[in-house]
Amino acid sequence: MDAKRSSIPPRLLAWYDVHRRVLPWRALPGETPDPYRVWLSEVMLQQTTVATVRPRFEAWIARWPDFASLAAAPDDAVMSAWAGLGYYARARNLVAAAKAVVADHSGAFPRSEAALRTLPGLGAYTAAAVAAIAFGERAVVVDANVERVVARLFAIRTPLPAARPAIRAAADTITPDDRAGDFAQAMMDLGSSICTVRAPRCLLCPLRDDCEAFAGGDPAALPVKPRKAAKAQRFGTIFWLERDGRVLLVRRPDKGLLGGMRALPTGPWTDAAPGLDQAPAPADWRMLDVSVAHGFTHFDLTLALAVADAAAHQADRQADWWLVDDLASAGLPTVFAKAAAAIRRA
Repeated sequence: MDAKRSSIPPRLLAWYDVHRRVLPWRALPGETPDPYRVWLSEVMLQQTTVATVRPRFEAWIARWPDFASLAAAPDDAVMSAWAGLGYYARARNLVAAAKAVVADHSGAFPRSEAALRTLPGLGAYTAAAVAAIAFGERAVVVDANVERVVARLFAIRTPLPAARPAIRAAADTITPDDRAGDFAQAMMDLGSSICTVRAPRCLLCPLRDDCEAFAGGDPAALPVKPRKAAKAQRFGTIFWLERDGRVLLVRRPDKGLLGGMRALPTGPWTDAAPGLDQAPAPADWRMLDVSVAHGFTHFDLTLALAVADAAAHQADRQADWWLVDDLASAGLPTVFAKAAAAIRRA
């Protein structure tokens, strides 16, 4: 590590010791980090914000405080608790990893980055973050905040995602052997509070004197992001079949989007206009004059809403009649919860 790079970790860590965020999953100075909490928070934070995750994390920990309790948790309960936190595959991987930790590692996380990567759902980033933050192992941890800080610090102008290998290599050159976990969290905090996407607060940055983008006068221009492609637009119909104060729910196929989740019946999501041809049962269906819009990562979805009463419909083995007044406990994915709310208001 050259002189410039060697000065970065101590200055950043000194700043972190004063300005570190207090978070429910983060150990206080002098405390030993809890690997379970570190891991859980990193998975929860992958698609949403600290403000959103904080209360959800605390509720989760109150219910499943360790690997053993999560490994024994019913899938339905876990999926319900995860609703609104992004891809449900992550929740399934949380349970699978907890079971592997209990069965194969005597209930304790393996400490090395390589061993952590053998667990379900622990990719390169999560394994590095847990190894560094929970166990103090030297690992190069690069999330979106760190990516932005490093791209600016070293003026890496290659557009994303092609820049990522260079960003990781540059991050490697400044990652210290000591206090690797604190360094990783310091980089995250710096990106969150100082080196922000828009209007970075450079005058408050402890690394300003070493920042090539600041010297060049255009830190907010980095990292260079590719032009966003227009999202595909898809359409579908959601069916609300009600009987005696209960609504018909189905279980989505295990594989695919929102796999394994309880949901309202829906036809396929395609580029065609919605209709009634995929209704779950014969009934006097009527279309409401409202629709629901929802955005997924790769496409936007507009859903027509169809409702009917069923006096004698019999649900099959994969269906269930759920009390309408207790629908909040069904753990519906966000798009179906939005549809249910719109139907009940109509």
